[in-house]
Amino acid sequence: MPAFPERHAAASPSPARPGEDVLSRLPGLSRRHFLGAAGGAAVTALLAACAGEDGTSGARPAASASASAAPSPRRGGILRAGSPPPPTAVDPLTMYDGSAIAIVQLVADYLIWLDKDFTLVPRLAEKWAPEQHGKRWVFTLRQGVTFSDGTPLDAEAVKASFDRLLDPDGKSAALSAFDTVLSEGGVSVRDLSTVVFTLERAFSDFPYLVSAGNYNALILKKDYRGDFTKNPVGTGPFLLESYDPSSGATFTRNPAYWEPGKPYLDGVQIKFYADDQADLLALQSGEIDAQILSRAALAGPLDGTAGIVVDQVAGTGLTAFTLRVDRPPFDRKEVRQAIAYALDRPAVNTTVYDGVGALGNDHLLASLFPAAPTDIPQRAKDPAKVAELLGGRKVSFALTYDPPSKDYALTVQNQLKQVGIEVTLDQRTSADFYGGDQAKDTPWLFTDANLVGWAGRAVPSQFIIPMVKSGGVWNGSKYANPALDEAAKAYDAATTDDERKKQAEIIAKALHEDVPVIVAVWSGAVRAYNGERFRGIAAHPSSYVDFSSVSQV
Repeated sequence: MPAFPERHAAASPSPARPGEDVLSRLPGLSRRHFLGAAGGAAVTALLAACAGEDGTSGARPAASASASAAPSPRRGGILRAGSPPPPTAVDPLTMYDGSAIAIVQLVADYLIWLDKDFTLVPRLAEKWAPEQHGKRWVFTLRQGVTFSDGTPLDAEAVKASFDRLLDPDGKSAALSAFDTVLSEGGVSVRDLSTVVFTLERAFSDFPYLVSAGNYNALILKKDYRGDFTKNPVGTGPFLLESYDPSSGATFTRNPAYWEPGKPYLDGVQIKFYADDQADLLALQSGEIDAQILSRAALAGPLDGTAGIVVDQVAGTGLTAFTLRVDRPPFDRKEVRQAIAYALDRPAVNTTVYDGVGALGNDHLLASLFPAAPTDIPQRAKDPAKVAELLGGRKVSFALTYDPPSKDYALTVQNQLKQVGIEVTLDQRTSADFYGGDQAKDTPWLFTDANLVGWAGRAVPSQFIIPMVKSGGVWNGSKYANPALDEAAKAYDAATTDDERKKQAEIIAKALHEDVPVIVAVWSGAVRAYNGERFRGIAAHPSSYVDFSSVSQV
């Protein structure tokens, strides 16, 4: 499945909560909606974050991660935020929903933060650098950081945090995010402030896999036992004072937070609401000041009313329209291309994504990824091209999906009908759609055509390797292209920006031409808040929260 179960973020298009990933609904699979957990940026962006030969870090200073350019922050105040109750335990090791992730991100921290534009921002790690041509990565920890109980942060705590995530017998939701890259035993301590990751293969985007892009990769104490809400010890900006799974959570300022002067708030209160409408009504009435998880269709119309601001950001979530290339009618490339040319992508964006998304071009290199090619013409609706490709052939097929993709399915059915292609809708329950034998008959991987929601990833390989590489674990199209396989391997091992872009172009052009998966739109994300009361609140592609720079107006 998609690599890592995303919380409710900007993963699936409609009725699902923002950010839900196919993986979150896969029985027995570890996350992997994949970084989706591991949710890459171009080598330039990556190497800019790595330590140079002189040992200095080129990454953006942590203090600027999400600082507001407005007037000096006003200290004090309690930010009240609304969110749905977490459907599972609030445990950094196993969580996958947006509410649990937000709660933990207020209390614990990452080696690296992933900012809204996918910039890597140093947090508990001050710098990092590759060795052995990218097969080993060395991270230097920030000095003077302590956990909220006074215990100093050291390399042993970092090693223990990743050992838990990599334990094949554990319940880590991030395990598959590291698949083929980092395995159990690959983390070692060089000294108290230096951690070494020895990889299975060269992977130049590795810092993204240990950043917030892999939302489970939080650094916890060495003796963490899975009791986070009862013993919430972290290095983050706030302290968890109370947690009630039915009503919400309260936080107070962490006076020992490592970043001088922050957070500006005295605390945060998260209130749980049963549904999106109740959450939004609470914002309108002033009962809360912000939403953790906002839906564009509901929040968008309120922008500019009663002090409400709806911040919007690009993302890398998508609904994959997958076509089985080994079965009729999709064993003919012309048929796959015809369907791609039949789609009105701006209309899909408006109807399904409420206009928040960005147009896709039938490859897996979103424009937010720095290596994304810019010279492939945007595919657009072209009825004449459809007719030419089909050559009078009548095409009909069943489209299988689960409830979160219903709006998308209806839109596809209507648009293809306009060019004479008949689509029969086959809606399954999510349990049925993602159930069955994952190696033989699960509908999301073995039906002729289907819609699968993938939460955003921070690294394009987290889409490419499982989804379209030959034999990929979630290759529902059964696509196989040796040239793409080689380019994907070279992309991961590339050490220069030019090489990364070269391989990305090979991958993108192959997918654009062969169309095993139609990517009509890349989803975005929004966050609504009261701009008359607070500043510094921002949307994030994965609906993450960083309230360390939030202040009263």
